[in-house]
Amino acid sequence: MTIQTPAARARVVIIGCGFGGLEATKALRHADVDITVVDKHNHHLFQPLLYQVATAGLTAPAIAEPIRRIFRKQRNVTVLMAEVTGVDARARSVFLNDGQVLPYDHLIVAAGATHSYFGHDDWADHAPGLKTLEDAFVIRRRLLMAYEAAERLPPDAPAPQRDALLTSVVIGGGPTGVEMAGTMVEIARHTLKGEFRRFQSHKARVLLIEGGQRVLGNYPQALSESAKQQLEKIGVEVRIGARVTQIDEQGVTLQEGGQTQRIAAATVVWAAGVAASPLGKVVAAATGAELDRAGRVQVLPDLSLPGHPEISVVGDLAAAKSHVPGQEPTPVPGVSPGAKQMGRTAAANILRRLRGEVGLPFRYVNYGDLATIGRKAAVADVGVPLLGQLRFTGFPAWLFWLFIHVFFLIGFRNRLVVMIDWAWSYWTFERHARIVVGKDDS
Repeated sequence: MTIQTPAARARVVIIGCGFGGLEATKALRHADVDITVVDKHNHHLFQPLLYQVATAGLTAPAIAEPIRRIFRKQRNVTVLMAEVTGVDARARSVFLNDGQVLPYDHLIVAAGATHSYFGHDDWADHAPGLKTLEDAFVIRRRLLMAYEAAERLPPDAPAPQRDALLTSVVIGGGPTGVEMAGTMVEIARHTLKGEFRRFQSHKARVLLIEGGQRVLGNYPQALSESAKQQLEKIGVEVRIGARVTQIDEQGVTLQEGGQTQRIAAATVVWAAGVAASPLGKVVAAATGAELDRAGRVQVLPDLSLPGHPEISVVGDLAAAKSHVPGQEPTPVPGVSPGAKQMGRTAAANILRRLRGEVGLPFRYVNYGDLATIGRKAAVADVGVPLLGQLRFTGFPAWLFWLFIHVFFLIGFRNRLVVMIDWAWSYWTFERHARIVVGKDDS
C-alpha cells in the first residue's frame, strides 16, 4: 500500500527521530513541505542520560518524550511508528515493515548506531550495551538482582560466590563507561548502604576495563588523567591496557601485561564499541554508496550521497567530515552535537535545492566535551567565545555538566523532574527508580 501526499508540495521522509532526525524535522517547521517521520520507537530518547535510567537515578519518562507530542503543533509533520525494511532509490520510495510504501522527493536517513562486539556477537547476551530504554532496563535489573541474590545466600556461603554477585565490570573507558562505573560505585557505597543484612554493600567491587592506554581517550591527556584519578578516588578499579578475551555468564577473562586473569562478575556492561545501524547496508545497496569499516555511509561534503542529491545521511550513520575553508576536512565525532548540526544542515540543503541552489558543505562546530564521574566529580573541555578553550575538573565541571544536560532535555516537565530527582539524590543519596519487574534474563 502506497501512502499518497499532495504532489504540489515536496515530500520529505526522515528515518529516525534521534538527535539528527529531530533537529532536521524542527528545522523544516516553516517549510512548504510534507514531512513523514518514521521511527521504530514512539519516543525521542535523550541518550546522554540513559545511564541514569540503567543505574536507577532517573525514570524512563524523565529522559524520553513521545515523538507525536513533540510535533503536535508542527502541522506539516506526520509520525509513523514503523521500521524501515528497504529503500528504492530509483523509484524514490521507502518500504515499511507493515507493507506500506512511502514515496519521497527528499530523504534524510538518521537511523543512528548500535553495539559492536568486534566479531563476538555471542557476548551480547552476557554484556548488554546501552543504546535504548530496553537496554537500560536490562542493566538495571541485572545490577539490582545481583544484590538480591547475594542477600539470599546463606551466611555460610563461600566468600567467592558472594564476591562474584557483588562485582560489576564495565568494558570501555569512553564517556558512557566512565559514567556507568562511577554511578555503580555510588549505588553500592551510598544508595544501598544499610539496606542488606547478610553483606555490606559498600564492599562491592566495580571495575572499568579499557583496552587503550587511558580512559576518555579522545579527551586531552590532562583531563583523561584527572578522570582516572577521580574514578579511583571514589572506589572504581581502573584497568587500562587490558583486553577482554572472553565473556560468559560467570564473568570475563582479561589479558593484561602478558598475563591472563579471570574475573567472576554477575554484572557486565558493554561500552566499548559502536557500529552503524544495519540500515546503512540497505541504503548502500540501494544507492551504490560506500561504507566504512564501522558500517557508516560515506557521504559527500553536503551530507548527500554520490549520484543522489535527494538523499542525505546524518548522525552516527554518516561517515561525515567537517569542511572549513582553507583547512583539511576532519572527521565528525559521533556525539549528539554533531548529529544535531548535521540534521540542521541536511534540512537547510533541502530548502536550498527546492530553490534550485546547490547544497552547502557541512561544517562541524565543536563546543567541547563533558563527562561526569560521580558525585561532585566530572571533567570538562569546552570552547567559550572570546575566552578560547577552557578545561576544568571536579565540582565546577560537575555543576556545568548538570546545567548543560538539564538545559538540552526535551520539555519543561522533564527538566523540572530531573532537577528535582537530582537535588533529592544529592542531599539524600537515594535513587528512587529501583523497581524491577519481569523475568530474570541474566
